[in-house]
Amino acid sequence: QVQLVESGGGLVQAGGSLRLSCAASGSIFRINVMGWYRQAPGKQRELVARITSAGSTNYADSVKGRFTISRDNPKNTVSLQMNSLKPEDTAVYYCNIFFTNVAREYWGQGTQVTVSS
Repeated sequence: QVQLVESGGGLVQAGGSLRLSCAASGSIFRINVMGWYRQAPGKQRELVARITSAGSTNYADSVKGRFTISRDNPKNTVSLQMNSLKPEDTAVYYCNIFFTNVAREYWGQGTQVTVSS
């Protein structure tokens, strides 16, 4: 089993910054992809950013240039630095880890990010 614990959400004004962190524990395969997804009220969950254990990243077009994902492999943590936040970034943000060798994924409990205009 794998547990993901997120932290760092909150309320911020438009233009501000927040940093989300996620720590994974349990049976962690070395080769994996860690990422952040978000779900706004009435909308589907969508990918925000993800990073492989080798360091390759990809981002949603809506956050490119504003958000940066990073990870610490020995600590099994992933972070999301969010700058120039906009009201449309308001959502519950979920941490995700995907193990490519067994095609299995796990989710965190989610953390609320609210950006006021």
